[in-house]
Amino acid sequence: MSDLIRNLRALTPARVRLDPGTGPAPLSAVLDFQASHASARASIHGCVDWEALAAALPLPTLRLRSRATDRADYLRRPDLGRLLDPGDEARVPRQECDVAIVVADGLSASAINTHVAPLVGLLHRSLADLSLGPVALVEGGRVAIGDEIASRMGARVCVMLIGERPGLSVSDSLGAYLTHAPRPGTPDSLRNCVSNIHGKGGLSHAEAAHRIVWLVREALRRGVSGTALKDNSHRGPVLPAG
Repeated sequence: MSDLIRNLRALTPARVRLDPGTGPAPLSAVLDFQASHASARASIHGCVDWEALAAALPLPTLRLRSRATDRADYLRRPDLGRLLDPGDEARVPRQECDVAIVVADGLSASAINTHVAPLVGLLHRSLADLSLGPVALVEGGRVAIGDEIASRMGARVCVMLIGERPGLSVSDSLGAYLTHAPRPGTPDSLRNCVSNIHGKGGLSHAEAAHRIVWLVREALRRGVSGTALKDNSHRGPVLPAG
């Protein structure tokens, strides 16, 4: 194996040249690939344990649904995942809060089951001086549904936590999208994204929380998010894990 390939493999969990001798991939690599593919499919089609998640969170929660009627509908119709079910619209309380945290299953149930509770715990402690609304737990939600929920809640900033599309190396990656002055129809250019929150070489919960908290505070201070707000969170200390 060349030093180049060895160095590349040290930098990423992705598969880098399985056949350096130009021969067939070894059986172990084939089986590993098949297992990773099965894990990705299971993550996309899996279910979030919403009850357990709600019990593990330090804030009151609100269970909501998008307009996608089932998982197949959600995967075929991304537009339905961006809209709140009409029957749930009146259930979102008006809070006039600083921050609304919205959680949606997205494309990785395992990301939600694994990472949301510890991350929200860190955010709750780090934003103790701000007012936070109840955590909205949304089944069948896409990123944009957070804008509608946070707008109905009267939140100044929306922090949307969602399962990212799984790959063949990582199937439980979580993404966080931050939007100042959220409202339906907000373009993606007005969001900041903190992605790759996972334990396989991605951002730790503490690192992700530090970036999200920095962006929340700067968004509130400057009154902007998205392309107008550059993430300079690396200039400050990282939050302790505990």
